[in-house]
Amino acid sequence: MVKDMHCVNCAMKLQSLEDDLPGVSAVDASYTKQRVQVEYDEDKLDPEKLMTAIRKLGYTPEKIEPKSA
Repeated sequence: MVKDMHCVNCAMKLQSLEDDLPGVSAVDASYTKQRVQVEYDEDKLDPEKLMTAIRKLGYTPEKIEPKSA
């Protein structure tokens, strides 16, 4: 959850993680739900580095929940 996402531009900014962060294969950001779902390769990207990348974009991620199989 990313509570400080307020508009479509915020969502688009977070979508840039897909191009800018090695190991990220897909990003689905919704400002209306204040949620970002990121698919990434755990062998290439540590969850804390992902959180740091989101913070560097100016947002405050609350937690990362692993995808259920």
